[in-house]
Amino acid sequence: MATTMTALTFDRERDGWERSTGLVKEQVAAPTLSAPDEVLIRVKYAGFCGSDRGIWWRKAFGDMILGSLAEEQKTRRIVGHELLGEVVEVGSRAVGQDGTQYRPGDVVSTESHIICGTCYQCLAGDVHVCAKDKIIGISLDGCFAEYLKLPAKSLWKTDLSKIRPEVAAVQEPFGNAVHACQATDLRGKSVAIVGCGTIGLFAILIARGMGARQVIGIEVDPHHADLARKLGCDAVLTPGTASPDRPYASDPALRQQIRDLTGGVGVDVAMEMAGFNSSLNNAIKITRRGGHVVLFGVKNGDGIIEDLHRVVMDGLQLHGIVGRQIFATWEITKRLLEDRSNGIQDAVFNTILNGGIGTMVDIRDWEKDAFEAVIRQHPKAIIRFAG
Repeated sequence: MATTMTALTFDRERDGWERSTGLVKEQVAAPTLSAPDEVLIRVKYAGFCGSDRGIWWRKAFGDMILGSLAEEQKTRRIVGHELLGEVVEVGSRAVGQDGTQYRPGDVVSTESHIICGTCYQCLAGDVHVCAKDKIIGISLDGCFAEYLKLPAKSLWKTDLSKIRPEVAAVQEPFGNAVHACQATDLRGKSVAIVGCGTIGLFAILIARGMGARQVIGIEVDPHHADLARKLGCDAVLTPGTASPDRPYASDPALRQQIRDLTGGVGVDVAMEMAGFNSSLNNAIKITRRGGHVVLFGVKNGDGIIEDLHRVVMDGLQLHGIVGRQIFATWEITKRLLEDRSNGIQDAVFNTILNGGIGTMVDIRDWEKDAFEAVIRQHPKAIIRFAG
């Protein structure tokens, strides 16, 4: 194997977190195995995530990247955590969490949260909220590179005879939406997706696949709203803009529209996927008494909840969702994507990935400004390394 490779990186000395945007394509040292439980992977495809957008524009994860680099006494981080790759080398004890023995040639994706296995949460079975987890591409070098090494316990075998490789590369973020839809039983329920970015679009498909009788999208971006309609939303609504003096406020007109669509009751489940304070309050306000509010969108800093007493008096249940349940969510993801009869895999490729047109960028042709135009235009982009 070559000793150097192409990678997309952030360097704290070269770039500086506050004075730069984007990533830099450069030649770096290729990884080598350093522990018996590790696996070396040749990356085929890598998905560009909402988290990567936050890194691109320096709006999120700066503390984790800079802190981990300082801890490792390094300056460069290879970004990226959504991948499909091929195993090329294995350590002597490269065994998966389920006992899978990995071998060269195996096709894999990966769980992006590398758990410690020893903290209270891990020992209690809540490994998805491990207190000492490391995140690929943020606190460890990631997959925007020709090769990366990972612990075998984090890998997920993938059958390319059942799932096309471009879709297989986004199993990890699809699993975020699966986990959100697992928060409560959706069978026969009315569901509102508040924020139809990539994870929200996935959630539309999954909610249907899990038996929701009504799915309503709420989205301000016209392109994303159009995608939500194409994916089968019964209605797609546009919330009003909050006033400057109350940017956290919900939209009364949106609440009335939801009531009109639900027989005056409100939705059974609202999934807040946008991370704005106003969308949080919209999600709470449009949910019926006794309903569920699923919180997935991330917002740094403090937030304001309108009429907090109504959350209690209406008996609302709020669910905070992070990552995926390891590996229960992956099992559900596998079944949803491999079952071609439900149309989910085809919808992900044809609609969210636009059939690969404009969304697929070969690393050989990657250029910063051109790629920024891609991620501005499409909710999801894929970088081809060896696909």
